[in-house]
Amino acid sequence: MAQKPSIPKGTRDFNPTEVSRREYIISTIKKHFQTYGFMPIETPSFENSDTLLGKYGEEGDRLIFKILNNGEYLSKVNNDDLSTKDESVITPQISDRALRYDLTVPFARYVVQHQNEIAFPFKRYQVQNVWRADRPQKGRFREFTQCDADVVGSDSLLQEVEFIKLFDDVYTDLGLEGCTIKINNRKVLAGIAQMMGAEDKLIDFTVALDKLDKIGADKVKQEMLDKGIDPQAIEKLQPVFELDGSFEEKIGQMKNLLASSNIGLQGIAELEFIKENLVGLELKTTHLDLDITLARGLNYYTGCIFEVAAPAGVAMGSISGGGRYDDLTGIFGMKDMSGVGISFGLDRIYLVLEELNLFPETVKAGVQILFINFGEVEASYCMKLMFRFRESGIKTELYPDSGKMKKQMTYADKNDIPFVILAGEDEIKSGKLTLKNMKTGEQNQLTADELIQRFK
Repeated sequence: MAQKPSIPKGTRDFNPTEVSRREYIISTIKKHFQTYGFMPIETPSFENSDTLLGKYGEEGDRLIFKILNNGEYLSKVNNDDLSTKDESVITPQISDRALRYDLTVPFARYVVQHQNEIAFPFKRYQVQNVWRADRPQKGRFREFTQCDADVVGSDSLLQEVEFIKLFDDVYTDLGLEGCTIKINNRKVLAGIAQMMGAEDKLIDFTVALDKLDKIGADKVKQEMLDKGIDPQAIEKLQPVFELDGSFEEKIGQMKNLLASSNIGLQGIAELEFIKENLVGLELKTTHLDLDITLARGLNYYTGCIFEVAAPAGVAMGSISGGGRYDDLTGIFGMKDMSGVGISFGLDRIYLVLEELNLFPETVKAGVQILFINFGEVEASYCMKLMFRFRESGIKTELYPDSGKMKKQMTYADKNDIPFVILAGEDEIKSGKLTLKNMKTGEQNQLTADELIQRFK
């Protein structure tokens, strides 16, 4: 007996309705990317391992899917190395490619490789799949789609202002009201580490802090202790956990806390600039919030960082994120190339829209009208009409076989086809077609021209 087929954990099949809804989200995001002047590129689904490894921190590297070399890859590993069973020794010898972890590092590689063809600042968008060897759970998959936009070659903070407006425009267009755009600055976090006396533990500090909304303050503190951060230093962090008030009030409190840190005050000044330049650029459906505990665990961020939280009451992590990276291309030998970018998490946005029932009724897969097949003569008549309908942009189908009426109606029902057209002997003689609404059962007789006009 054949084994029942399955797919890997953390991946999914998508039915026609799901694909249509995903395309609706993507087309909405792309429309705004293009309106803001971003141009599309695509990069390979896998990169050379040395392009990806070492760019996301220790935790990120562990989540990268490695691809085995072609052929007899084990024959090239010496026996002494094999006997150690040390992954760090063996893996580089059997795998020199990996599936991309995100779209930002491949974009940096693209910029460096094509720098002589690009006019800077370069604004690109990219909608492609990425892969992470993560533990699958709600809203977290091993294969998922990112919708990214980046500007590279400009250190102007006006780009951050534009990205905040871009978030707002996209979520307004999707009807997703009440999202919170969280903002912070990695320089502020560096200043906090200075204040704590833990500059040498900045990476460990930010990786732990980034988990605050997932595991809570006590577990974050415990993780910092486990990473060797001094308990007295962690106690100095308490005012950050207790920060409250408006954007301006939080800025005032942080100025006092970071008074002795130049880099921390620089980060505060950048946040103030962004907030001031948003005055007059009304956010329609989102809310901007200063979240000093927002860290985003990726090592390449150096300035402002963003995350967008779903509306209150929806149990979902961030649905968008991003930030400023002052020298991402430097890892590939191209120094002093500042950039900033954001990413929309298609899969999480889908789940939120579905939970809140925000997909428009018009976003459906399949055809609008099914012609019922009564036989060879009638089918030939319907074929001519059907192509007229299609030329008018109406999604139309003829049932291929002249089977029982019930079977054809069941087909229409199961495929969520809202209307059927009956064109039998009487309809052919009269020149009027019978249109049946599958939901209400209502029937009307209309000419082909009247039907085309109605559905156009």
